[in-house]
Amino acid sequence: MSLRLSVLDQTPVGEGHTPAEALRASVALAEAADLMGYTRYWTAEHHNSPGFAGTAPEILAGALLARTQHMRIGTGGVLLPRYEALKVAEVFGVLAALHPGRVDLGIGRAGGPAHNFERQLDEVRMRLGLATSVLPGLPFGPVAPVPPQMWLLGAGTRSAQLAGRLGTAFAFAHFLFPAPARAALEAYRVAYAASPGRSPAPGVLAVRVVTADTAAKAEELAASVVLWRSRKDLGEDLPIPSLHTTRNHRWTGQEAQRARSNGRVLVSGAPEQVRDQLTRLAADHGVDELVVNTLTHDPADRLRSYQLLAQLFELPDRSGLGAPATAPEPAPVG
Repeated sequence: MSLRLSVLDQTPVGEGHTPAEALRASVALAEAADLMGYTRYWTAEHHNSPGFAGTAPEILAGALLARTQHMRIGTGGVLLPRYEALKVAEVFGVLAALHPGRVDLGIGRAGGPAHNFERQLDEVRMRLGLATSVLPGLPFGPVAPVPPQMWLLGAGTRSAQLAGRLGTAFAFAHFLFPAPARAALEAYRVAYAASPGRSPAPGVLAVRVVTADTAAKAEELAASVVLWRSRKDLGEDLPIPSLHTTRNHRWTGQEAQRARSNGRVLVSGAPEQVRDQLTRLAADHGVDELVVNTLTHDPADRLRSYQLLAQLFELPDRSGLGAPATAPEPAPVG
């Protein structure tokens, strides 16, 4: 079976760029990915982070649904503990009514107290028509005749088991914590298969990737991501550093130690090397879809990385059905 590729967009803000420019770059990337053959496009939720502009993923997802035609669009994910279940269900019910069959509702456990998380999930599912039972006091049925597909996102076995038990789709955040990936996906499959009559559900793997036309350029882009992540791990949350900043950076001992760990998580290199690494990673974890997360300082480098992956994996070219993909103009670095 051919490997499907999707996009996880954290709307990265590069050094010297603004959040507004980052959001516009995400729109341009989604339009391009729609034509390049990607399966789905997820927008992430982050708050109070200089490196990410995506504070309202459902708003961005709505804008992208209006600007694309082929991909599924959704969130990766809504941090449910921050919100009322009713509001989340209403928002995604409206999106699904306007764009039937194209909406993914990805949900994460982070962002607030999670003691009520499972009850919130139950309410969202019931309000969207994704559950057979109904909570008392729910006066209205689902808005959308074709409900969104629900995904649980996680980096451990707890969310995996819950997703399997509920019968939702599941995505494992390999780029955050790769060690338990196999165990989590297996726990998901076992729990999912415990209910009779369900089709096989392998789950998907979310992986951080960067490639470029040359190995040297890919190495520079990877170094920028690793520097950003290593700083963040040590409490210094900054925008994605430029290649110039990365080349001239004097690494501290702690940064270098974190860089060794972060470099092992990132899949990077020349295009053929990355293709081979991703193919092995998917086979090792038993998945037929990878959700690719790419962070670069310059939006044009991010777009080029996704273009190369689409070519390498022979994704279905849809460029004849719409405008050609063009790189967003990078903002000047001050």
